[in-house]
Amino acid sequence: MAIIHFIQAGGTIDKDYVPQDGNHGYNFIIGESAFFEISRRAGMPYAVAFTCVCQKDSLDMTDDDRGELKRIAANVPEKKVIILHGTDTIHVTAKHLSDIAGKTVVLTGAMKPAKFRDSDADFNVGMAVGAVHSLKPGIYIALYGRVVRWDRIVPKKPPQSPFRSDGGVVFYIKSSNIVP
Repeated sequence: MAIIHFIQAGGTIDKDYVPQDGNHGYNFIIGESAFFEISRRAGMPYAVAFTCVCQKDSLDMTDDDRGELKRIAANVPEKKVIILHGTDTIHVTAKHLSDIAGKTVVLTGAMKPAKFRDSDADFNVGMAVGAVHSLKPGIYIALYGRVVRWDRIVPKKPPQSPFRSDGGVVFYIKSSNIVP
């Protein structure tokens, strides 16, 4: 049996900007999961499983998509689950998953596509792998050097957040305790 089950939901981490005549490379697709290349580079030393649930920007995800993520995460045999997700609505999905019992689920993503050399994808996925091995069952978000239980963050816009200050959705930590 696999140790960790990775689930692809999409998001910037899996984006690829495809240059075409006239678009200057600004159109993007969400393609093969960044998980495959990141785990290859990291030399993942144990068996993992993978399921693609959707390939969407998180702003385009629906409650049906979140329901399918929840169904898959709750029913895979592995007790450790990592979901690759877009950062804009990662907190919404985490709340949707919050009643999954008996599993450690860590959601992560990236501000820049994994295919970009200066992406935060490898760092965030590596942090999620470490977190899923270390935490008690529950739902967590691992981004930007922090691991936070899903109900300990609220989304905010910069520049007020100590969590991230360079644009996009950022998160306040509700208490000084990062994880319980």
